[in-house]
Amino acid sequence: MPIQFVATSRLPTAFGDFKITVFQDPKTGEEHVALSKGLDTPPTKPVLVRIHSECLTGDAFASLKCDCGPQLQATQKLINDAGQGVILYLRQEGRGIGLTNKIRAYALQDQGHDTVDANLMLNLPADARRYDMCNIMLEHLKIQHVQLITNNPTKIKALKELGIDVVDRIPLTVGLNPFNEEYLKTKHERMAHLYEKDDF
Repeated sequence: MPIQFVATSRLPTAFGDFKITVFQDPKTGEEHVALSKGLDTPPTKPVLVRIHSECLTGDAFASLKCDCGPQLQATQKLINDAGQGVILYLRQEGRGIGLTNKIRAYALQDQGHDTVDANLMLNLPADARRYDMCNIMLEHLKIQHVQLITNNPTKIKALKELGIDVVDRIPLTVGLNPFNEEYLKTKHERMAHLYEKDDF
């Protein structure tokens, strides 16, 4: 059984007023969120969309080991300024390996291993995320054409394979600091994320 719409409400935030919509996967119990703005009527033009996988350490605790928190906040501001868009917040902590394994991978990174090798040393995939739930969430919001806010080509490919029209990619380069520079370089060099040399 695919994920299902559960509930929706207005959500005022530090970056403007949004609507929060919750979806649940009956098989796993996972609850995914669409944080949207300006979608009370079916959109007539491509919509700004970000697929953001849960990152407790970055999103909630302002960790400097990644760029997740700054990406989330920058996207909320971008969508609020544009007046329309949606963040699909997927409960896929640690690129899908879960919080406990993510912290185990952090410990290996502290020993000098990069994010890819740390996962592999735990006998886990470098990236275990899936994106099939995005189709149902976007369908619920009546979105067919998107401007995808991402540096990750895998997300572009995944949405296209789901039949979603990705008309444009909006780069998102924020949050670079001395603690995550190697992390970002690994995403670029080993995971094909779309950064420019000047970004580092």
